[in-house]
Amino acid sequence: MNYNGRTVHRTAHPHIVKIDGVCGGRAIIEGTRIAVWHIVNYYYKVTMAVEEILLNWDYLSPAQVFDALAYYHDNREEIDRDRQENSYEYWREHYATNAAERTEVTSE
Repeated sequence: MNYNGRTVHRTAHPHIVKIDGVCGGRAIIEGTRIAVWHIVNYYYKVTMAVEEILLNWDYLSPAQVFDALAYYHDNREEIDRDRQENSYEYWREHYATNAAERTEVTSE
């Protein structure tokens, strides 16, 4: 399947796809740029109920949100890795330190 010249990879979940070049090729809700890891963080880390998620993203359907959560449970290692790589702590460890080092080198 093709989306704007990009390859779409279907998953076993009807509402979840991976598109080359969209959100780093990570699992997203089809027709959006909302990554599964993002929904999972709101549900588990922020403890936002599905109903609250639907109020914030009123263009999503309950089936899409529940499918994102189901995808997580079927692909826990993948989504936990995505969550980690998109966390503030990861960014700070991998990018903020490098940016500070580049600034120090440049200003010398």
